[in-house]
Amino acid sequence: MLTSQLFRKKKVFSFEVFPPKKDSSVSTIYKTLEKLKALSPDYISVTYGAAGGSSRLSIKIASDVKNIYGIESVAHIPCINMTKSEVLAELHELKKNGIENILALRGDINPSVPPKQDFKHASDLIAFIRKHGNFNIIGACYPEVHPEAKSAEDDLQNLKMKVEAGVSQLITQLFFDNSSFYRFRERARAVGINVPIQAGIMPVTNKKQIARIVSLCGVAIPEKLSEIIEKYGDDPASLREAGIAYAIGQISDLAANGIDGIHLYTMNNADVAKKISEATVPLICHK
Repeated sequence: MLTSQLFRKKKVFSFEVFPPKKDSSVSTIYKTLEKLKALSPDYISVTYGAAGGSSRLSIKIASDVKNIYGIESVAHIPCINMTKSEVLAELHELKKNGIENILALRGDINPSVPPKQDFKHASDLIAFIRKHGNFNIIGACYPEVHPEAKSAEDDLQNLKMKVEAGVSQLITQLFFDNSSFYRFRERARAVGINVPIQAGIMPVTNKKQIARIVSLCGVAIPEKLSEIIEKYGDDPASLREAGIAYAIGQISDLAANGIDGIHLYTMNNADVAKKISEATVPLICHK
């Protein structure tokens, strides 16, 4: 099923998981999937393997999500280090495994890996996928502006290019300040971006995690969250519970303000996903 069709009849709630870095840890992702299945998500997206690595495990997990666990799956394709022939091979494998949904990304530039030149932007990949397969194409968007964009307006025009190239739904980068999302959504609608926009939410469950997020994404930390980190930073159990509560508060507010859907970055932690889902899915489903 094309995940874009889900938005026609409901608010969508989905999860993201990632493949383990070591083959010896593969069993853990399946334990996670077993627990996530019990939460009845609308779909599960599976990130790509490590930069420069094989996508074999990512495709297998995405295939198993759909064909073994009976949950619609989304496969990620980051194109910055791929050639057209490599993308065609990926599309063939996805089609062979019955995967119909792709999150098309440029991907992070690794300073030690010179980028290939076939796809310089996500919009190039999106147009290519649209030409070479009947896939539902999902795009990424940035409520607080892509860190490499020249300006907020430039970022929005690039996003519009993605939609015009073939994107039928969007998932946001994580954010911690809902007002940033509301401003972004209003501006996107004003320039004619009318596809569903799912809010990407990541619960903060440890101090190192938040430091890494800020350094990689440049995401703003609101005063309320900053106070939580300051208060519980040296108490991992309390920070975990406070981070879950903060995410629940975010999602509850989004549900009250007409969200198209929520995409939860689970970090492969099914127990955290369970607490958040149980507290928020009823709110989303009744909006």
